[in-house]
Amino acid sequence: MSIERQPRVDGGHPAYSDRVLILNPVSGNSSHATRARDLAVDHGFSILETEEEGDAIEFAAEAARDGAAVVAACGGDGTVNEVVRGLVEANALGDVTLAVVPAGTGNNFAGNIGIENIEHAFEVVDAGETRRIDLGVVSVPDGPSQPFVNSCIGGLTAEASAATTPDSKDRFGVLAYVVTTLQTISDYDGMPLRVETAGDETWEGDAIFALVGNGRRFPVEGRTQANMEDGLLDVTIVEDKPTVSLAGEAAVQRIFGGDTANITRFQTPSLTMSVLDERVQFSLDGEMVTADSLQVETREHVLDIFVGEDYDPAPE
Repeated sequence: MSIERQPRVDGGHPAYSDRVLILNPVSGNSSHATRARDLAVDHGFSILETEEEGDAIEFAAEAARDGAAVVAACGGDGTVNEVVRGLVEANALGDVTLAVVPAGTGNNFAGNIGIENIEHAFEVVDAGETRRIDLGVVSVPDGPSQPFVNSCIGGLTAEASAATTPDSKDRFGVLAYVVTTLQTISDYDGMPLRVETAGDETWEGDAIFALVGNGRRFPVEGRTQANMEDGLLDVTIVEDKPTVSLAGEAAVQRIFGGDTANITRFQTPSLTMSVLDERVQFSLDGEMVTADSLQVETREHVLDIFVGEDYDPAPE
């Protein structure tokens, strides 16, 4: 672990400033690290650099306990997820404001909160516009609960996400996920799924894709941002498997472009998702969880976060 801290003026134990940047130097194509470090210093941030999975959780919890007012996550959606997990672990929600510095491959959540790039992220922190948004929480049998800020996804895209290699991300960027999805389509048989909501709605069938969104929703007229302040999760289930004879681009468009015939959508504050014959992988902001049953709920208005001018608090 690489930690850069500001010393205490009294000569005691080293301490953070009240602004801490948690930097994943290998996110995306790794070209962001030097620029992020320079901007962090210019804007008064202490810097903590991760070296392995889980470091960002530990760093965020430690920074919160040490009195940081702002904790910034510099990386992709997975880094953001780990930082939020650290804040939850430290019981610091409401005391710390999260900043997102996009440096991953897709940066979907950053786009949903109106953050355009690394430079813009620091400008947004200085501008000081914040919102208090909802947080999704997933519980699995005999396991700890885990938060997510953007989405919980099961099915084809979760399988493709898990199979996308770092080398592929370096070579293709966000297209790496599309390439892997195309490679996965022909072998994916769907998952027999049962979903029960807090409002007694039930869905059961073979799904190729299930999205439970807090910050993200299945595209509506090209927009992926969900309402993050309504206390509801946006749920989309796609049950129609495209034929593998379709051209690759057409298949991806059919799955993710919104024109698939058999799409079920609903909103709910909580739900139970059960896979009926085996354990499968679910992606929580890119962090993988394997389970045959999930309890998903929303915690309303608990996470303070910096947002850009393009953030819409109530998207249609």
